[in-house]
Amino acid sequence: MELLLNIHSVIRWLIVLAALLALAVFGYGWLAKKSFPKLARILPAAYSGLLDTQTLLGFIYFFATGLAGAGFPRYRIEHLSMMFLAAILAHLPSRWKKTGDGLRYRNIFFVVIGTLILIYLGVAVLPGGWKL
Repeated sequence: MELLLNIHSVIRWLIVLAALLALAVFGYGWLAKKSFPKLARILPAAYSGLLDTQTLLGFIYFFATGLAGAGFPRYRIEHLSMMFLAAILAHLPSRWKKTGDGLRYRNIFFVVIGTLILIYLGVAVLPGGWKL
């Protein structure tokens, strides 16, 4: 289980990096009124895929360690709930495929901000928090 937790911890930093890249791409595209290139189509899918992978690993770790004796204290349930909501929120961009470019850029930009807020809060409730 320690290996699973370490992988889960490393992936969170990949998610943060992907989110920062997404904020730059979608913020710039929205403000500069750019057309929607291939990168802008791939990035939300990659971001939600990373969050899905992280969520799956988190669910496995949550139930495996919880049933093995760690239990299900409130902070673990809060962490799981916020991260699950972040993963759901990350899938919203797929609903906007037929909207205008400016609206897509703006909406995805705010979705990424929303997921980052949930991720920050979800990690902050853990005893170790954001400690490296």
